[in-house]
Amino acid sequence: MLSADELERYARHIVLREVGGPGQNALKQASVLAIGAGGLGAPVLMYLAAAGVGRLGVIDDDIVSLSNLQRQIIHTTSDIGKRKVDSAAAQIHALNPHVAFEAHPMRLTAGNALGLIANYDLVLDGSDNFETRYLVADACFLAKRPLITAALGQFDGSLTTIRAHEKNAEGVFNPTYRCLFPEAPPPGTVPACAEAGVMGALAGVLGSMMALEAIREIVGFGEGLVGRLLMVDTRAMRFETLRYARDPQNPLNGDAPAITDLSGHL
Repeated sequence: MLSADELERYARHIVLREVGGPGQNALKQASVLAIGAGGLGAPVLMYLAAAGVGRLGVIDDDIVSLSNLQRQIIHTTSDIGKRKVDSAAAQIHALNPHVAFEAHPMRLTAGNALGLIANYDLVLDGSDNFETRYLVADACFLAKRPLITAALGQFDGSLTTIRAHEKNAEGVFNPTYRCLFPEAPPPGTVPACAEAGVMGALAGVLGSMMALEAIREIVGFGEGLVGRLLMVDTRAMRFETLRYARDPQNPLNGDAPAITDLSGHL
């Protein structure tokens, strides 16, 4: 049950008909793992902590640098040189002491992905490379966990929700990440953030939308982004949604599945 302090803290949620007391209790009982405490992970963690998600975990092996602070708002100047998971832990505790925070100061690998992901109800991927995105997506499918994944460009971004381990109302499996992006682009064709740059506030927009989609998944209101890719173009302030479906040839839940473990990942 929610304490008196929690009832006051979450009062603006509780008066929402779509959330109410049951929805807020669902948030309190939920556990969410964020992949990365960077540009996307920072607002995700802050808003989910503020919303009252009961248990938040983050996996990140990086330390805070000065160039991070243009967009990674969970860290401050005094945190430079600290582990990002430690900086995030301090901010989360200061924001909401009711949230249990779990720091995983390591890199996600094929060896630890399933064990970590299976320990949470929902996974949010804010990583900045395709290797990690495919690893997370495959691990979530194998662990039967829903995944919210987003990516940033210079002034654009995208967001979708993957529940490929479940079937839709027609009895067909939902699409996988590999249905949307069958193969990663060749190395070197997509420049890294350090080379191309990124608008700092864009990370806040997409990260906040990831948090909103996570709250929707937990509470169960509205229409989520399963089978829909939300694309944001901040140069033109345009939002578009692309629908995508399961590819029968995909190697996870296709007609002839080929991926049954994570041995194909490093």
